[in-house]
Amino acid sequence: MQHIVTEMIEHMSHSHEQLARVLEAKRHVAVRMAQIVHALPDTHPSFGGVSELMDNSQVMTRSVVAYLNSIAELQESLALTISVVMKEMDVEDEE
Repeated sequence: MQHIVTEMIEHMSHSHEQLARVLEAKRHVAVRMAQIVHALPDTHPSFGGVSELMDNSQVMTRSVVAYLNSIAELQESLALTISVVMKEMDVEDEE
């Protein structure tokens, strides 16, 4: 039984590692977008009007929100899998 639990932990570790890599890539995109926004001048830019500027701001905001949601999902996934593993280890300790 211990071998099965060990294999499960290894597989979960690998999947969480891959998920972390995806989130890291998304983080780089969000950081770069924030750098671009920070570089915008304070004066009214000529991006085709205020409506187009608002559209671009909404796209950037959606990307940041998606990144934060991904982090929250990663934390939730880690918490769920660790709680399952801990329960399984408690059951084995009792045996």
